[in-house]
Amino acid sequence: MVVFLYIVIAVAIGGAFILKCWYNTPAYKGKEGENRVHNILMQLPDDYVILDDVVLRTNKGTTQIDHIVVSKYGVFAIETKNYRGEIYGDDNRKEWTQMIVTDVTYAKKWWKTYTYVTKNHFYNPVKQSLAHSIAIKNILSQWSALKVIPIVVFTGSAMLKDVTSNYSVIYDCNLLETILGYRTIYLADTDVQKVVEVILHNNIREFVDDELHVNNIYVSKSVADNKVALGVCPQCGGNLIMRTGKYGTFYGCSNYPKCRFTTK
Repeated sequence: MVVFLYIVIAVAIGGAFILKCWYNTPAYKGKEGENRVHNILMQLPDDYVILDDVVLRTNKGTTQIDHIVVSKYGVFAIETKNYRGEIYGDDNRKEWTQMIVTDVTYAKKWWKTYTYVTKNHFYNPVKQSLAHSIAIKNILSQWSALKVIPIVVFTGSAMLKDVTSNYSVIYDCNLLETILGYRTIYLADTDVQKVVEVILHNNIREFVDDELHVNNIYVSKSVADNKVALGVCPQCGGNLIMRTGKYGTFYGCSNYPKCRFTTK
């Protein structure tokens, strides 16, 4: 009986440890943020159609879109980021910066407090959302005048400390206000359902798991990196030219401003 009790306690501790590790993974945090945004989107009026976790084919492989909202006022491509800390970035940077400042007080050192700063980098979410918009626009070519609006929404405790963008980069509390702010009509009510049907027809999520999608991303990145190494713009095929800007020296496309690709 005692042995059995020890086994139960060991399993419980192991299970708690595994759960704690899972809760701290980017995958869990990402899903948590997407669930929160989904719940917010469900508060939209009934004539807005919400599609979650859509995967579309592109000429580079696949692209995964967290949320698509279809309405007569346009289609919204929503990229969700569940982050904490301070966020820095703009439209042109390849990567944005997450800065986490942590104060830790040590009792054994006379209650002295130390400040630790951690910097992480993640792919520019505006570029992500724009790529999603292009993929959506491509499959909805029969509605050429339809507006597809990219939105980046931050959940969690992230603070947009120094973010400059010509697009909507917002907190989740501003999501409904942002979507409902678009009032120009692009679709008849009957066309809204047709647009939804086209998106669902092109959604290949059931055939593409997360591992395959991530592999497609790595392959696409490898091709782009090889072009950059050869001095070729991976977006338009132009030449990469060394330039000097606000944040130092970088390489930019020779077709600027038509193409705004930059890299370190």
